Amino acid sequence: MGGATAGEMDEVKHAMHLIQRMLLETNPILLGTTIVVSLFHSLFEFLAFKNDITFWNKKQDMTGVSIRTLFVNIFFQIVIFLYLMDNNQETSWMILIGQGFGLLIEVWKVWKALKFEVVRVPNSVVPYRVRFSDAANNLTETESKTAEYDQQAYKYLSWITYPLLFGYAAYSLLYDEHKSWYSYVLGTLVGFVYMFGFITMTPSLFINYKLKSVAHMPWKTMMYKSLNTFIDDLFAFCIKMPTLHRLACLRDDVVFFVYLYQRWAYRIDHTRANEYGQVGMEGEATDETTVGKEVIESKKNK
Repeated sequence: MGGATAGEMDEVKHAMHLIQRMLLETNPILLGTTIVVSLFHSLFEFLAFKNDITFWNKKQDMTGVSIRTLFVNIFFQIVIFLYLMDNNQETSWMILIGQGFGLLIEVWKVWKALKFEVVRVPNSVVPYRVRFSDAANNLTETESKTAEYDQQAYKYLSWITYPLLFGYAAYSLLYDEHKSWYSYVLGTLVGFVYMFGFITMTPSLFINYKLKSVAHMPWKTMMYKSLNTFIDDLFAFCIKMPTLHRLACLRDDVVFFVYLYQRWAYRIDHTRANEYGQVGMEGEATDETTVGKEVIESKKNK
């Protein structure tokens, strides 16, 4: 401890004081619930990360994977991580570690999914350029329709989101207090991310509605998603985090329950890729797989 600075000593004393207050002043039931929720959240988050890494590590065909969505997810993760760091006094380290690891996984996904080559550009200041492409160029008719509906969903929802973003930015600038312009810009961006993050989840619901079919998801992924959704609800009330991050945890429930309704209302299409590029195993498809195609054919005949 001889090499520790006064600031480090103050941080240690502050942490010990917080632990002492938590043990002495917190309701034992609430404290126990917090510990249990934290352990379960860490467990399911680890299992979700493990399943995600395993799936992408085995995935050779990138058909149905949107490179644009992967880049958008990286942007979202970076903004949220910076926001949590800027509000580190209100954020648990468990949240920060999970967010940082999730960011690394998203970067790894892009590295795995991207194909790039060095091409010569004649009559240019820079004679060589790196050209990126993805593996989702040769789409079937059903996948093309899915991409079309996905674009429609983004367009319709952006009409609502952008005015809300500018309105939120103006309101926050006029009425809220900010530590700096950096905090203001970051707070506005994270507000946009939490709103736009909702949009990145809803196109799948819109596509399901248009095709009257639900994309097949691996059971493990679906299970971990649903468990994390409900754990996050408890986590939002038991663990210290910024208000926007807390609301985002509750927001995901809406999409989850709508998806459950669609899974009940529509027949399952095991061949159509979901928003993660995941499709059913070969040989698992039944007569239900023709539902989306039949809908598309009926639209063409009209």
